[in-house]
Amino acid sequence: MGSWEGVVRRFFSSAKGRTDDHYELLTTDSDLNPDLDLPTPTRRASPNFTSSARRRTGPPARALRSYAFACLHLFTLRRLLIFVVSVPVLLAFGILLSGVPPSYDSIREFEKRLPQHNLSLPFPEGKDGLYLRFPEHLWGHGLNNVLQEIILMSQLAYLSNRSFVFEDYTWSHTPLPYSIYDFALRPARIPLNAFISGPSAGGPMSAPRAVSADYWERVCPPAKRVMISSKDAPDLGEGDELMEWWVNKLRSIPEGCVEVGNDPLVFSWFLFGSTRILSLWSSLSISPIVKDFAWSPLVSSGVARNLALLTSSPSSPTSPYIDARADTFRGLVAVHLRRGDYVRHCPRLAQWGATYLGFNQFPELPDRFEPPSFAELTSLNGREEYYMQHCWPDIPDIVAKLRTVRLERPGLRRVYVLTNGWGFWVDSLREALRVDGWEDLRSSLDVSVDAEQRYVAMAIDMAIAERAEVFVGNGFSSLSSNIVMLRMAKEMDPKSNRFW
Repeated sequence: MGSWEGVVRRFFSSAKGRTDDHYELLTTDSDLNPDLDLPTPTRRASPNFTSSARRRTGPPARALRSYAFACLHLFTLRRLLIFVVSVPVLLAFGILLSGVPPSYDSIREFEKRLPQHNLSLPFPEGKDGLYLRFPEHLWGHGLNNVLQEIILMSQLAYLSNRSFVFEDYTWSHTPLPYSIYDFALRPARIPLNAFISGPSAGGPMSAPRAVSADYWERVCPPAKRVMISSKDAPDLGEGDELMEWWVNKLRSIPEGCVEVGNDPLVFSWFLFGSTRILSLWSSLSISPIVKDFAWSPLVSSGVARNLALLTSSPSSPTSPYIDARADTFRGLVAVHLRRGDYVRHCPRLAQWGATYLGFNQFPELPDRFEPPSFAELTSLNGREEYYMQHCWPDIPDIVAKLRTVRLERPGLRRVYVLTNGWGFWVDSLREALRVDGWEDLRSSLDVSVDAEQRYVAMAIDMAIAERAEVFVGNGFSSLSSNIVMLRMAKEMDPKSNRFW
């Protein structure tokens, strides 16, 4: 406390005026002994000397020095050490306040007990079975980048008559169970069955069924494994040609335990981002990988607990309640409005001349993306503006688009927004849509989830959008692309899939 008082004194004492008989830091003889009556020394100073001295050491200069000494006094070695130690402690405390993520032990136990995890099963399963693993699969990416890869990899395993080896959804390869993202703990790895069920995650299908990476370690010890490279695979042809090349390659390998390198990527971004992938649809659409795709019980229960958000109010007889058993949520339009990092990503798409992702370019879909060519423009601004309208629509554009959709389908009453936008922005959109005649708007921010559902909330959003009467997506997004694919697999009306 005394040190702080000293600092205060330094700051405020310099503001006092000085008199001829006041000497800072030095006492007069009379101060030492008040009984002495000594003459006060005087000195006649020339005007030039006095003015120049004041210019050099006048009150402003002394005040600045005093402030500087006061600040330096604060930064003692002890205080610096306390500051250095306290910063990470406070950061750790703030991170822990966000909560410790769940372990998903019950789901891991479920995966462990899958019936195909049995070495005594007959061929093509069991100890002599045929297995296909991609150890260099995508990690550290969003769920939908990983999911689209999983679907094609498991399709390849199905066509080559091998068991697909599924992996955890991996955000980080840290040896710890958690990583830090946005100043909060998040699971470094989440079991795939927390997100999806069905054949790609070990669900029922004709043998050989998919198995977990843990079972792979048991049935395929290192001595039995064969590693093949992806470097020789074609990458410029149609998707069905690429798939056929890999199927022939794998069928020519007699060994049971095959690993495929993923550098370069077996299924590249250029495939997912172009119409080349549509050539795979005739096979995918009848494959159990897509036909029997299902969301996990964890995700499905998240949808069920939030049905009240999706239903119409009792005072609206024109909008029926949504039945949890119904396959389609009538009266509901789900819209995907990506914010956050897309404010930077969308202008880059204009610079690259990107198109909609492949599954967002089914020829049956009503909304096409036709940007002006570079040759038609005198600057990039016009092209960027066109991209922003389709990638980063503002509230007036959103209201106008949904008004058009409602005119085509008058039964639509409610809006569900899949978004990572700020709450105040969602509130502004809600008010704008209410004024335009919509009954209500709910968003990802309104969804109620438990501790385990918190980290699969994106899949809950997708499950809602998959079942909405109409879906309006972002054509550049893999999330929208996967939703459109699943809706097309369910043979929903292609015209119910729209884009900004």
